[in-house]
Amino acid sequence: MILCLLVGFSVHTPGAQVGSTGAAASGATERTGDPGRLFERGQNALSQGRLEVAERDFREVLAIDPKAGGAYANLGVVYMRRKQWSKALEMLHRAEPLMPEVAGIRLNIGLVYYRQNEFLKAIPPFEAVVREQPNAAQPRYLLGLCYFFAERWTDATSMLEPLWEQESGHVPYLYVLANAAQRAGRKELDERASEQLIKVGGNSPEYRLFVGKYHLNRNQYDQALKEFQAAADEDPKLPFVHFNLGLTYLRKQEYERARDEFVKDAEREPDLALNYDQLGEVYWMMQQDDQAEKSYREALQRDPRLVNSRLGLAKIYQKQGKYARALAEADAAAKLDPERSDVHYVRGQVLLRLGRKEESKKELQAAIDMKGKEEKAAPVPSPELLQDSQ
Repeated sequence: MILCLLVGFSVHTPGAQVGSTGAAASGATERTGDPGRLFERGQNALSQGRLEVAERDFREVLAIDPKAGGAYANLGVVYMRRKQWSKALEMLHRAEPLMPEVAGIRLNIGLVYYRQNEFLKAIPPFEAVVREQPNAAQPRYLLGLCYFFAERWTDATSMLEPLWEQESGHVPYLYVLANAAQRAGRKELDERASEQLIKVGGNSPEYRLFVGKYHLNRNQYDQALKEFQAAADEDPKLPFVHFNLGLTYLRKQEYERARDEFVKDAEREPDLALNYDQLGEVYWMMQQDDQAEKSYREALQRDPRLVNSRLGLAKIYQKQGKYARALAEADAAAKLDPERSDVHYVRGQVLLRLGRKEESKKELQAAIDMKGKEEKAAPVPSPELLQDSQ
């Protein structure tokens, strides 16, 4: 499986000496103001994971030469490794116009957005890299995943299919390709990927997890439960297995079991916002509004872009007659995803309660129009595809 690797940058810097190493990092380096040696020392520190030293050295290079694109680019990598995404983007965007020929900078910009689940923003830089390097597997794979998460099924299929020869031995790739092909109407490719998925797993817990996801996406709940439970029995600590059990029980409307599974996964993955988002759904269906509100809030603390949690809060406040608060949450949900019919429906209902009849009418009509255009159900959430493998 292709890993999402950060790209470090090695560029010629005036004053660099061939053969100099991190051992040359003495006080004399700073006194001579040699940007080449500083840059090389920063590269060595970056490759060794000594991020504080790397950051200091690249900053010193920029103090001498504010147009040293490689220093900006590698500072971006330093901040990516620290998951300081805003700082990483700032540095990478400064590097890009200074080094327009280096596709790796655009790749890292895409990775920053990808790591934050901002797939729509990740698509343009990944597309640029694929145009420049059509045979490069990593940007093609990442772009295919972004298309998949953005529900652009045809684009995802066409981007991922050329990777078959090198990736068809890996379960996550086959899972994504089969689901994208099914929704794109590529029946033959769907069947080929599905058959290959069944062949390659070897009944490992990870394999059973993705086979379960395959069945869950096709609403085959009993088959999904069988696979997820087998994976959990063999490896109770397998990441995301309890999350997927929770999803399946939620779809089967077995809410207490769903709650218990999401709680288990939250204990193992405390930073996974989707656990709390789905717990909010469970508590809402169980009419435990206080618990639902708490769960939605916990989800949004971890990921403010979760439309379901915003919409869930709007429904809770609407039910409680807190229409101003409900409208604020519905507005936030509409800003995040203006193409969801249920967002417009809830917003229309709230506006009607506030006496804003004309606006309500427009929103409700928009909900009807969008509902008619909506295609097959979106794939179930797949956090296991986004594991940090850097």
